[in-house]
Amino acid sequence: MNHNDHVNLIKPAFLNETPNASFADFGAGSGAFTLALHELIGESASIYAVDKDKSALRELENSFASRFDSTSNLIVIHTDFSKSLNLPPLDGILMANSLHFFKDKIKVLKHIKTFLKPNGKLIMIEYNVDKGNLWVPYPFSFSTFETMCKESGFDAPKLLATHSSNFLNGFYSAMTLNVSP
Repeated sequence: MNHNDHVNLIKPAFLNETPNASFADFGAGSGAFTLALHELIGESASIYAVDKDKSALRELENSFASRFDSTSNLIVIHTDFSKSLNLPPLDGILMANSLHFFKDKIKVLKHIKTFLKPNGKLIMIEYNVDKGNLWVPYPFSFSTFETMCKESGFDAPKLLATHSSNFLNGFYSAMTLNVSP
């Protein structure tokens, strides 16, 4: 996938974004989707890029600075997003191929939900299969994500887009809202 593919997978979630929004990319890695997120929400938004891979985060900072001439609205946090985090209430969280590393996804989703404002967005990008492998241990199809959202207190998700892949039946992007306290 290239940058335009990343943008197109999440673009339907950003039709009416408010200025000065605060978003996080949990499992940001080297920032492919962080760059797409910034392109869609703009300079006035704050983006918290969270990952436990320090070298990937350095690569993200370099890519961000060279593409956007500034990192003033990028806050890089070197940690595991499934642990305690000191973040302000967020308008949205993006998770691209990061939840599939956790066996107990409901526990992680309930934790993630605590960072979102009421009606905050959770945007998920994932392989559209329920059986993984050594590199992608616990992927989940969109239909499984629907069940997971219900079990963890999120609204029913909306399928945003799909993208083909030679690996694990392609990707989907989906969005759900934090509707319950």
